[in-house]
Amino acid sequence: MQNKSKQRSVEKKKRITLTSKEISELLAEGIVTIILLLLINVAVLVVLTSIIKNSPSLENAIWDSKNIFARRLDSDFFWNGRNFILPLFLLIDAGVLYWRLIRRYRQMQLRHIISELHYIANGNYDHRIPFELSGDLSRVVSSINGLVDSTVAAIEDERKIEKSKDELITNVSHDIRTPLTSIIGYLGLIEDGQYQSKEDLLKYTHTAFVKAKQMKSLVDDLFEYTKVRQPSVPINITSFDMIQLVEQLAADFELEAKKKNITIEVSSPKEQLIMDGDTEKIVRVFNNLFTNAFKYGKDATKIVIEVDQVGTEAIIIVKNNGAMIPKQALDSLFDRFYRVEESRNQATGGTGLGLAITQSIVALHGGYIYAKSNAKWTSFIIHLPVKSNISPTARNNADDYLYPKN
Repeated sequence: MQNKSKQRSVEKKKRITLTSKEISELLAEGIVTIILLLLINVAVLVVLTSIIKNSPSLENAIWDSKNIFARRLDSDFFWNGRNFILPLFLLIDAGVLYWRLIRRYRQMQLRHIISELHYIANGNYDHRIPFELSGDLSRVVSSINGLVDSTVAAIEDERKIEKSKDELITNVSHDIRTPLTSIIGYLGLIEDGQYQSKEDLLKYTHTAFVKAKQMKSLVDDLFEYTKVRQPSVPINITSFDMIQLVEQLAADFELEAKKKNITIEVSSPKEQLIMDGDTEKIVRVFNNLFTNAFKYGKDATKIVIEVDQVGTEAIIIVKNNGAMIPKQALDSLFDRFYRVEESRNQATGGTGLGLAITQSIVALHGGYIYAKSNAKWTSFIIHLPVKSNISPTARNNADDYLYPKN
């Protein structure tokens, strides 16, 4: 990319170099123009001479004018009309000649620009029109180059979207195929009567049931992910106390935490933090973070939620003292279907959509989330605006849109 940038910067300093054919055209244009101007000058002189000779009053007026200028300026220059008529014609002719040549030169420049544009249109999208021009043509070239840049960016975005769709289909196919294969296999055994006892039958049906629940979990997460990723998704904004909400969630997860010998603590320098947001979606954010800590916070004994306000932002940190997340994995944590545990075993991991949904919900509220991890703590830091900047039209019918009633 740096080489391409250097090449483009060099190209932009180039001036249009005319070909020998174009130089010949300019010379021919000049010669023809000069000949036409000389003929016009002669014609004008003949006409003027004829008019003056046929009009005694005009001739006398011109004679008197010459006499006045000659006396006042004490010069014989004005007695001969050619002394000022010929220079006047020369100036006019020079102006007309310059205008004609510049006009033809502009046409040649435009021809070069069109040629460059055709070259780009043939698929050479890394190329830009390299000419340094002035005036309107300079603005035209800048506009064309800007249009090509935006077109290339749109093509790259389209390629990324297509690649993302392919990855989505691949990951969904993988995660659905695995439990579906088990379901078909065990139901096939039941269909063929290949079981020895009622216990075997119950075992087969139970396994198929568990795998079906895994598929439903994936479909539900995928459905919610696609909904919250839409920029126009409506959300139901209300005022609530973030500290109270977090304390309630900590109490809800206390029983599950005890089973894993984990304690949950809530810490804040403030007694209240009233802010705007969609509480149902905010709850989903913390549910995902708690679930993520339980599943992947190996050997963790403590989950701490810190809540504070800095300026117009609420900052919430959810951290656990479990195993450190590898540095190379931190940047991919919020990618859909990404799992630190790469085997994609659903016994140790979920659908891989939880953190992607979390990031999308936070973004819907005008905030952002990122992760840090070291030997002591793995932290998820959330920044949310205290006052909502979501338009009122985006606040209606959130439940019906995201969770339609069947």
